[in-house]
Amino acid sequence: MNVQSVEADRVLKAKHRDMWALGDYPAVAAEIIPDLGAILVEACGVGRGDRVLDVAAGSGNAAIPAALAGASVVASDLTPELLESGRALAARRGAEVEWRQADAEALPYADGEFDTVLSCVGVMFAPHHKAAARELIRVCRPGGTIGLLSWTPEGFIGQMFATMKPYAPAPPPGVQPPPLWGSEDHVRELLGGSVTDVVARRQTVTIDRFAHPGEFRDYFKANYGPTVAVYRGIAGDPDRVAALDHDLTELARHHLRGEDKTVMEWEYLLLTARKHD
Repeated sequence: MNVQSVEADRVLKAKHRDMWALGDYPAVAAEIIPDLGAILVEACGVGRGDRVLDVAAGSGNAAIPAALAGASVVASDLTPELLESGRALAARRGAEVEWRQADAEALPYADGEFDTVLSCVGVMFAPHHKAAARELIRVCRPGGTIGLLSWTPEGFIGQMFATMKPYAPAPPPGVQPPPLWGSEDHVRELLGGSVTDVVARRQTVTIDRFAHPGEFRDYFKANYGPTVAVYRGIAGDPDRVAALDHDLTELARHHLRGEDKTVMEWEYLLLTARKHD
């Protein structure tokens, strides 16, 4: 990588780090999707004595359940503010976790250091998918487990990113959309011949937190870093703000189900694989 590329990558990662510090992602994880991490931990078969790395761990949605299952857990994330929230949450829940700031595309761990390497709607946001996948594979021991839970392109969160895309600056060359990690074919291609015993299934999480579409929109405007960042970028253009308000409200309205139209089903891909011996 030449000097210009190194600097461009540094700037890109700084933007990602700052974006996830906006709003209150720990609240989103705790209030909207509290069970997803435990679902991934169970799918990976994490147990007592396992050495586990949670990549792009955020505030520990998967790391904390893994620690409570008896594993020795390291939670790594690019954004130190999320790690601080995770430390406090782990302490309240009595979970022992090592927290470390790290780039998912350049993990500071030895080859084969972990029995299980997992990520719950985290590594999917690393900008360079192949680089992140290589690191997941590298730090997992031969015969170890790689587990990923990612929003699908067709599901609600994938569609939310598609809805916000016209309002956001174009990403730099080589940056791929996060919801591609929710495509089984894409993840199989990323992991390639380094893994075997791939098990992938699409599942949904039931969201009943929002009484009406506008409540969803306002909650994500206030708390979800990527949404906060898009709104900040268009703050000087009231017409575009109003248009995005409308588009996000209609997206939620389209997905609301149930007798009283207050329930959504958000789809994700749950994928586990074993690294070749």
